[in-house]
Amino acid sequence: MLFGIAAYGIWALFPFYFRAVEYVPAIEVIANRIIWSFVLLMIIMTLTRKWQGLRQAAGDRKALGLVALGAVFVAANWSTYVIAVTTNHALQASLGYFINPLVIVGLGVFVLKERLRPAQWLAVGIAALAVLVLTVSYGSLPWIALILAFTWAIYGFIKRYVGWGAIESIAVETAVLTPVALTVMIVLLINGTSVFFADGPSTSLLLMLAGPITTIPLLFFTGAATRVPFSTLGLLQYITPIGLFIVGVAFFGEEMSQMRWIGFALIWVALIVFTIDAQRDSRPRTLADVQLLPEE
Repeated sequence: MLFGIAAYGIWALFPFYFRAVEYVPAIEVIANRIIWSFVLLMIIMTLTRKWQGLRQAAGDRKALGLVALGAVFVAANWSTYVIAVTTNHALQASLGYFINPLVIVGLGVFVLKERLRPAQWLAVGIAALAVLVLTVSYGSLPWIALILAFTWAIYGFIKRYVGWGAIESIAVETAVLTPVALTVMIVLLINGTSVFFADGPSTSLLLMLAGPITTIPLLFFTGAATRVPFSTLGLLQYITPIGLFIVGVAFFGEEMSQMRWIGFALIWVALIVFTIDAQRDSRPRTLADVQLLPEE
C-alpha cells in the first residue's frame, strides 16, 4: 500500500518539478528526461541482473517492434504533460488522467470488440457529456486532456499485450528514444540555445534529476503491483488526477468556472459508476482494467 501511495503521490506532485524548470524549453526538458532515465535504467538493469532476460525477450521481433511503438506514445504523453504543466494547464492534465480509464473501456469496445455492461455504457455516456460540457467551457475541445488520455491508454494496451517486465520494457523504450533526445541536445548545443550547458551547474543538476524523478515512482509502482490486490491498486490510481486537480486549483491558481466544475463533476460521477461496477464484477479482467499508471 505504501509503495502504491508513494508512486501515485509522486506522480501527482510532478507539476512542482516541471514548474521549477519552466524556464528551460520544453523540448530540452523532455530530452533530458529521456537521457537520464535511460542512464539510470541501465544502472538498474546491471544491478538487478536483468540483461539476460531482456536479451531473450528482445529475440521476439514483433514484441520489440511493439515496445518501440509504445515508446512513441509514451514520448507523446510525456511531451504533452510537460507542455500542459508549464503553460498553466495542470487541470487539463488532471482531466486527462480522470478520463483515461474510460478511454480504455472505449478501446476494449472498438479494438477488441468487447461487450460493455449497462453500468459501463452509463459511465461512458456520462463521460462523453462531460467532455461536451468542458468543450463549451474551454471554447474548444480539451485537446491536452484527450491527447494525454488516448496516448496513455494506447501505451498501456501495448505494454499489456507485449507482457514484458516494467524495467525491461521501459529500458527498451528509453533506448529507442535516447538517440533522438541526444540529437536534440546536440542541435541545441550547436545553436547555442542549450540551457543545460549554459545556465550553470544548478540547472544541469535539476535537469539530471528528471531521470530518477521519472524512474523511481515506476519502481514503487512495480513493488505495489506485485503485493496488493488488483482492485486496491485500481482505486489508488485516482490519487494522481485528484492530486493534479488540487495542485492546479490551490497552488497554481488555475481558473475553475461553473461550467468546468460541472464538467469535472460529471467525470467524477462517471468514475464512481465505473469503479462500483468494476468492484462488483468478478469476471476475468478485460482491457478496461489493464492500465494503472497515470503518467508521467
